[in-house]
Amino acid sequence: MATAATPAFDTETLRRGVEGNTAQTLLSLYADDARMRIVDRNTQPSHPKILEGRNEIASMLDDVYGREMTHKLEQCVIQDDHAAYVESCEYPDGVRVLAESMISLRDGKISDQILIQAWDE
Repeated sequence: MATAATPAFDTETLRRGVEGNTAQTLLSLYADDARMRIVDRNTQPSHPKILEGRNEIASMLDDVYGREMTHKLEQCVIQDDHAAYVESCEYPDGVRVLAESMISLRDGKISDQILIQAWDE
């Protein structure tokens, strides 16, 4: 009797999504009910920005990918139903952003993400 394999998280799609010019590829990796918590200088750990659902995440990603900047996936580690990755970004004026994410996976899709980011000031 054959068993159905759980879909694997696609790191190549993650790379294409992070390094691409639009949010669509990256958005395809999120579950419909995904949740993202963002911690940075403006939304500190005691009051993170919380995005609930794929539509709210899409709005944020559309804003980010609508800016003139480059994105690079630096590292990605996957273990069971969790993954972590580092993304570096740069604006044309040289301002850099570094972001680290810890994600929980369900059926090969991102169901929960904690994003911590810092940028040059």
